[in-house]
Amino acid sequence: MIKERQALTVTDLNLYIKEVIARDDILSDVLVKGELSNFKAHSSGHMYMSLKDGSGVLRAVMFRSAAAKLTFKPQNGTKVVAHGRIGVYERDGQYQLYIDDMQPEGQGDLYAAFEQLKQKLATEGLFDPAHKMRLPKYPKKVGVVTAPTGAAIRDIINVLSRRFAYADIVLYPVLVQGENSAASIVEAIEYFNRTKIADVLIVGRGGGSIEDLWSFNEECVARAIYNSEIPIVSAVGHEIDFTISDFVADLRAPTPSAAAELVVPAQTELAEKFENVYRMIYRQAMQIIENRRMRVERCTDRPVFKDPIRGLENQRQYLDNLAHMFETAVKNLLADKRRKMAETAARLDGLSPLGTLARGYSVVKDGNGGVVKSAAQVHSGDVIRVTVSDGEFSAEVRED
Repeated sequence: MIKERQALTVTDLNLYIKEVIARDDILSDVLVKGELSNFKAHSSGHMYMSLKDGSGVLRAVMFRSAAAKLTFKPQNGTKVVAHGRIGVYERDGQYQLYIDDMQPEGQGDLYAAFEQLKQKLATEGLFDPAHKMRLPKYPKKVGVVTAPTGAAIRDIINVLSRRFAYADIVLYPVLVQGENSAASIVEAIEYFNRTKIADVLIVGRGGGSIEDLWSFNEECVARAIYNSEIPIVSAVGHEIDFTISDFVADLRAPTPSAAAELVVPAQTELAEKFENVYRMIYRQAMQIIENRRMRVERCTDRPVFKDPIRGLENQRQYLDNLAHMFETAVKNLLADKRRKMAETAARLDGLSPLGTLARGYSVVKDGNGGVVKSAAQVHSGDVIRVTVSDGEFSAEVRED
C-alpha cells in the first residue's frame, strides 16, 4: 500500500533531479571520451549528438557559441574528448552532456593535461588579476622571446618599427616547439629578468596545432612568466588559440602583431597629443601675455606716468605740508611741557622746607642733632641749635 503523502509531478521530480545534479562538483566539470553518433548540426548553429563506447551511450548538446570555436568538423564516427557539464533536460527527463569544448581524440590527452594544469595553476592563484602588472606607457626597450625566423618575429619587428621607432628591440632567440623548447623559453625570461635590459617582454610564436603550441602550456613556462618582474605579453598562435601562458601573462594578445601594437604607443597618436599640448600651452602663453599687456596699459594711463613732474611736485608739496605740521606739533608739545613743568616747580616750591623757613618758621635740634618736636625733650641749661631761613645759631634753654 502506498503511504499517504503528497505526490510529485513529473516536472517537479525532473527539476529536483536537475538541481541535485547541478550541485555536484564532479558532474559540473567533466571530460568524456567517446565516439560521435547521431550527429546533427541544426540551422541555429547548435549541435546535437551522442557519445558512445563499447557498452554505453550519452546524449550531448553543443550550443552555437561553443560550436563556433571548434577547429575541426565533427561527424559520425569521430572519436573525441569533450569537456562540459552534466545537466537534465526536464522535458524528456533525461540527463545529457552540455559540451563547451571538444577536441579529436588524437588531441584529447593533451587537452586533458591542459585542463588539469589550468585548474591547478588557477587554484594556486597564478591567474589572479591582482598579480598582473601594467605595461609601461613608453618603453625604451622591448624584449622579444620567440624563434629568430618565421612570420612572428617579422610581424613584431615591422609593427614596432612602424608604430614606435624610438623603442629598441632586443631579441632572445628560442625554440618554440619540440624537445627542450620549454626550457629555452624559461631561460630567455630569466635572462631578461636577471639583466633588466628590457622594459616589457613579448613571449610567443605563430599559429599551429595544439602539439606545436604545447611549449607554452608547460608548467615551467607558466611559473617563469608568473615570477617575472618585467611585464609580459603572451602572443601565442592565432586569435582562437589559448595557452596556459595566456592566462598567466600580464596581458594576452591574440597574435604576435597585436602584441607589438599593445606594448608601444603609436607615433602618430603621440604626435597628435604633443600638438594638442603645444596648442594649449601656446594659447595659455598668449593669454598671459595679453593680460600683462593690459595691465601695462592701465599703468601707463595713470597720471603719474603721463606727467611724472606733476606727480613729483604734488609729492614735494605734500612733504612740505608734513614738515610744517611736524614743526607746529613739536612747538605745541614743547610749550605744553614747559607750562606743566612750571606748575610742578611751583607746587614743589610750596612744599619745600626752605619755603617754610622763609615764612618765619625754624627748626630746633638738641645737642645730639635730633629735631626737637616737644618741650619735654629739652631741659633748663641744654644747648640747642636753631635753624632759620638765613642760617643757624645756638641757644641755651632757661626756665621762665
